[in-house]
Amino acid sequence: MERLRGIWKMLKRRPMSLLGFSLIGLFLLVAVLAPVIAPPEAGTRDAYIIPQTGYSPDPVPPSREHWFGTTEQQYDLYYGMVWGTRTAFKVAVKVVGVSVFVGVLLGGCAGFYGGWVDEIIMRFTDIVLAFPDLVLAVVIVAVLGPSLDHVMYSVMAVSWPSYARLMRGDVLSVKERDFVTAARALGASDARILFRHIIPNSIYPVLVVASLSTGSVVITAAALSFLGLGAPIGFADWGQLISLSRNWIMGSSGNPFAYWHTVFIPGAAIFLFVLGWNLLGDAVRDILDPRQK
Repeated sequence: MERLRGIWKMLKRRPMSLLGFSLIGLFLLVAVLAPVIAPPEAGTRDAYIIPQTGYSPDPVPPSREHWFGTTEQQYDLYYGMVWGTRTAFKVAVKVVGVSVFVGVLLGGCAGFYGGWVDEIIMRFTDIVLAFPDLVLAVVIVAVLGPSLDHVMYSVMAVSWPSYARLMRGDVLSVKERDFVTAARALGASDARILFRHIIPNSIYPVLVVASLSTGSVVITAAALSFLGLGAPIGFADWGQLISLSRNWIMGSSGNPFAYWHTVFIPGAAIFLFVLGWNLLGDAVRDILDPRQK
């Protein structure tokens, strides 16, 4: 309880951190209540498929029937935005979770065992880091085929090395401490020392970086969807919604803002979602980093 009070006092001194919590909390509420505030049509097999009211290429501006208007090919933008929030959380949680798990496991083993284990893991890590993240992700998706799952796999493949290198550096420091030497002297196995004593005392910087990286993961996935490598047309994904607006960014002749909603609304959602995670990452850093206290 005292720990929670200390965290709350720290956050109150940093209003931007509270803003980050509020933004992510709002998006989380929309994702949870998606079936209520944007109910799928009866008989729909996949709730993530956006209802389509026609096949006209021209978007329709916001109205009573379509609160946020429609995109190209008459997809309801409001429905896509609401269910796209679930897609954004799905991508963020899965990609960051798997990347952190793989990075912590490989980085922990490399730092703990050293020698040839360290050489093999770190050289492979260096090879992956030698390629630009987005370029390597595009190549992986192009090989596997366009789909949202393949986008997540590709982003996972380019995200774990940074966590592995960070984890290895902390493990090299922690494994020389007295409590690790004492555990080894008491006959603890390597697995117990690594997972019970070393990783729990080395993982905090990784968690801070993971919270700060969540927003960039969502941007990368949205960029791949915009390029046509992610979710299929009509799927509730913010990047896909922006992709549908590419032909209408300049508006119409004499009215450059005629189709502003097709670009501004999904773009604003991505901006606020990423901003919330960045501010939340700052809060996590303030909480976990003793130098901030």
